[in-house]
Order: sequence, then C-alpha cells, then structure tokens
Amino acid sequence: MYPENYQPVEQAPSHEYELYFGPNHPGIEGNYALQLRITGDHIISARADGGYLHRGFEKLMETRLWIQNVALVPRICVPDPVPMEETYARAVEMLGGLEVPERAQWIRVLMLEMSRICAHIFTVGGNSATIGQYSTMFWGVADRDLMLDLFEEIAGGRIYHMYITPGGVRRDLPDGVLQRLSTVLDRIEAGLPEYDDLFFDNPVFQRRAQNVGAMTQQQALEWGVTGPNLRACGFQSDLRRDDPYLVYQELDFDVVTESAGDIYARTQVRRAEITQSIRILRQVIQRLPDIKGPIRCPLPNPLAWNIPEGSAYARTESSKGELGFFVVSNGGTKPYRVHVRGPSSMHAVQVLEKMCTGARIEDVAQIMFSLDACPPEVDR
Repeated sequence: MYPENYQPVEQAPSHEYELYFGPNHPGIEGNYALQLRITGDHIISARADGGYLHRGFEKLMETRLWIQNVALVPRICVPDPVPMEETYARAVEMLGGLEVPERAQWIRVLMLEMSRICAHIFTVGGNSATIGQYSTMFWGVADRDLMLDLFEEIAGGRIYHMYITPGGVRRDLPDGVLQRLSTVLDRIEAGLPEYDDLFFDNPVFQRRAQNVGAMTQQQALEWGVTGPNLRACGFQSDLRRDDPYLVYQELDFDVVTESAGDIYARTQVRRAEITQSIRILRQVIQRLPDIKGPIRCPLPNPLAWNIPEGSAYARTESSKGELGFFVVSNGGTKPYRVHVRGPSSMHAVQVLEKMCTGARIEDVAQIMFSLDACPPEVDR
C-alpha cells in the first residue's frame, strides 16, 4: 500500500538538494569548495567552504624573526607571490625607518609586473578551461613558464622567490637578464592576438560569459571588491596610480576599465592589464641600466634585529586587488601582531556566495575564475 500522501514522481514538486562543488574539482580555483543548495540546475544558495590549504600564516609570522618571514609570506598566494614579499617588506621598512635604494625600487617594480603577467595568464587559462577550451590554457602555461625561467635566473626560485627583503632585494640582476626579459615580452605580446581569436572573440565564451555573474558598481563598492574586479564595473581605481609606491609615479600606464561588471568584463580587464604590464616592464628595461647604486640598505644582524615599537600598514595593487599588511612591533626581534588584508578574502567568500546564488551549476567555475580568488590567502 502507498502512504496517504504519496505522489507519483511526475507530479512531485521540484525538490532541493545539496551539492559539494570542490575541493578536488577541475572547476575550482585551487583547493577550495562551495556548498551549493540546488533546485534542478539552479543554485538557491551558496556557502564558501575553505580550510583545505595552509593555515595560520599570521600567527606563524608572530613566532618567527623579522627576516624569517620573508620565506613564509610568498605562500599566502602562490600564483602571485611577489606582492606578498614586497608589501611585508615595505611594512617592516616603515616600522624600521629604512630607506630603500632607488635601484632596488626599480627592480621591485620589475618583479611585481612580471608576477602580475604570470598571474593574469594563469587566470585567463583557467577560465578558458572551465568551458572546455584547453588550448588557451596550454598556451598560457607555456608562456608563463618562460617568465618563471627568468624568476629562477633572478632569484633562484621559480614560484617562491624570497627575493624582496626588508631594505631592498637579495641580489642584483644577472647580466643579460633584461635582454632575455625583453625577448619573452615580445613573444607574449605577439601571441595575444591569437588568444583573442581563440578565446576572447570566441562566440562560445562570449555567450557563456556576457551578462553572467554580473554585479553593479554600487554592489562592488558595498561588497568590498577591489582590483580588476572593481575596474570591470567601471570604477577607475588602482593603488599604483591613486597611492603610488616605489617608482610607479615615474611610469606611464593606463588604468583599464570595463563597464558590464560580468565574467566577460573581468576577463577582458585582465587581458588588457597584461598589455599594460608589458608596457611598464619595457620602461623599466629602458631605464634600469642607467640607475646605479646599492640594491639594499645596511641592516643589523638579522638574528638580533630589534624593530622599533609601533605599527605600520602597507598596501599594494596585486593582480587580485588591494593587498595590505598591518604589522605591529613591540620593539622585539619578532612581529607582535600581523594581519593580512587580502582581496581574496572578500572575493572568494562574500562576493562568490552572492554571485553564485541564482546562477546555474555550469556557471560556478567561470564565476570563481573570473573573480580570480586565491584560496591560500583565504585560509591564511
């Protein structure tokens, strides 16, 4: 006998169910997950579920010497590690009253923009793979590897460089590296039209990305969105221009914006920023040989280095958005408190949850990649 409230399947209302998206999933950016509540293939609600990567960076930094943290901070964001090194170093320099030599400042800009290109290529390739367009991703891996070869030549490490230290940089540039960088930039720039033909101008990507995962400029500002995601909503904001650091005030570049605020706009901003970073790097290549002098200021014994008591906040325009380090010293050999203000903490939690709600299952991967979140930074 059937129960009194039995209904045949074809008459039953659509039911809700939960779906885990990640952490071991090709459509998730890094080891991350979302708990989705679904009806059919539409998402009713989404909840970010992190914690699958490194944890406790800030507390670890409070147990290590000032100089030891140089090896720790790049791991907070693996695809774009240089801003982590530079922002931490600048916060320590503000506390210690250190003056970074001019040559070191230009080299830091070089490293930052190389890292930005690598990060944007990585994200564009990942976004293309979410719609089954793997050729762009493979091209991106090959182009990024050329840049990683240069990182290895300059710093000794392809991913974690540990090159920018408080007071300057660890060592000067190798002979001939600027010429080799120029060659790599020429290759990447020459290949960008092929990226356009294969991916950006592809009708499949345009239909999957335009008017999908969109947010207004007002929503972006209310949600704490920064960086390329904010500029994709038409808001012209870039710390390199608005609050210059290092030698960015001496460089000529455009702050790229789009207006739609959707997946396509966010990806287009990153595509255009690759061109702008190439433009910046060529200016650095041209001017750096004429800038002589030391690459770091004199420092005391790093094992017994007491930073004066106080607090400092340094911020950088990373490829993900505004990155900030708030560092407090009690006059000892280790930081008393460290807090990282990372853009992914906003983009991969609050913003991602809001944008996935009402979307379809197949849009989740593209939404996340278009936001360009960095899971290690969320888990810090």
